[in-house]
Amino acid sequence: MDSLYAAQDKIKQDLGLSKVKVIHNQNYQRHGTKSYVYLLNRFGFQPTKPGPYFHVDKVRQHGLLPEELKGALGGTVHTERTLVKRLDQDRDQTGEVTADDQQNDSMYICKVGIGSPAQNLLLDFDTGSADTWVFSTLQDNTTQSGHNVYNPKKSKTFKKLSGKSWKIQYGDGSTASGDCVSDTLEVGGLTIKKQTIECATKMSRQFSQSTGDGLLGLAWGKINTVTDAGEADPQATPVENMIKQEDIPKASELFTSAFYSSRDKNPKSFYTFGFIDKDLVKKSGQDIHWTEVDNSEGFWSISSESCSINGEKIDLSGNTAIADTGTTLALMSDKVVEKIYDHIPGATYDWSNQGYIFPITVKADDLPELKVAVGDAEYVIQKEDLAFALTDDKQNWYGGVQSRGEMPFDILGDTFLKSVYAVWDQGNKRLGLVPKIEETQNLEPPPDSPDSEGGGKEKLHSIDLLAVDAAESTEDP
Repeated sequence: MDSLYAAQDKIKQDLGLSKVKVIHNQNYQRHGTKSYVYLLNRFGFQPTKPGPYFHVDKVRQHGLLPEELKGALGGTVHTERTLVKRLDQDRDQTGEVTADDQQNDSMYICKVGIGSPAQNLLLDFDTGSADTWVFSTLQDNTTQSGHNVYNPKKSKTFKKLSGKSWKIQYGDGSTASGDCVSDTLEVGGLTIKKQTIECATKMSRQFSQSTGDGLLGLAWGKINTVTDAGEADPQATPVENMIKQEDIPKASELFTSAFYSSRDKNPKSFYTFGFIDKDLVKKSGQDIHWTEVDNSEGFWSISSESCSINGEKIDLSGNTAIADTGTTLALMSDKVVEKIYDHIPGATYDWSNQGYIFPITVKADDLPELKVAVGDAEYVIQKEDLAFALTDDKQNWYGGVQSRGEMPFDILGDTFLKSVYAVWDQGNKRLGLVPKIEETQNLEPPPDSPDSEGGGKEKLHSIDLLAVDAAESTEDP
């Protein structure tokens, strides 16, 4: 590893690479059920635990006839899976899922430059997506309000990609869509030329009311949503282009992530592109443990064939998991989740919250030591992250690990990723981890909780957050 670090130190110096500061979104207010509903939409899985939210198959008819005549006279019939909300536990009446039912904002956002000269935007870095889409001047002025927006006409390196378009749609009907251009993208000191930028022209309220200015996809391009004249035409992600265009040497075809809890007094989460933070690795006292990644479905999928609860090992032979920075919770099988909460005093499954909760009176010492396998090594999920969010009555915690429902794999989101330093080695199709546990476990309500100091403040728009970051940033190169 020392030779690798030495090579990357030189690369870092020669190319002027730097950490990408993660900005904790001051508008983000964590809510367990809303985060779970967002995941029901994001992954489209049917829950196996009872609660208000579930998927139904609804008939959609397309044609030129009025809606009231389509059923009788024709039109192409399609079935679409739609997320609905049961209005009463004892009745079958359902209603629509709205923007207020889910957490559609991002906890972490990062600065990215697009165009020449660079136009700075705040994007959500997401290893579970492969689209790089942004707010743009091509969309309606009302949906641009408060956002940093990309203006292609102000860039000398912009080129329109005729015929190419994109669309993201979730089961609740929320959508974002638009046209594609090619332009330069700058992140962490790296300059990536001819990157496909998906410019929003339309978006629903769920997207327009989020704090960030779009998304930077860090999965594999095969799940990119771009089409050309209606036919699938997936575009390369920034990291894939970084590799393809040889913007970075072979030994550095990677990025890394280090997330810290918002409960900490001075959280300094970051990403790097093209180099590993060797000081953080050495601080762990361990070498990086590498695990092969299966990217056949476009995700960072790894084996996760066991977990341990207070030292009791649970065999999960054949189990896999997706490592996903775009997910706040960790989702695991009912078999595992039930055992986790069996070890927490007073924990129970709650229908209205559609998740496991436990009393706020529980102390850190009362929580179990949970370890989750990635490859043939197990990693502790720090105890404070088992207490994700206060419930509405402020008497319980919504647990950070919840049911994956009918999904055949786990999702290891921020609840897991905050406990490790992750090296996403895309060039070698492997994921490297070292443990990163806070010395003191803090179960105080985090700053992004409405009842905490720092919660419930007046909303800051992304324009404001970018200005604050420019004024206060002290990030070392």
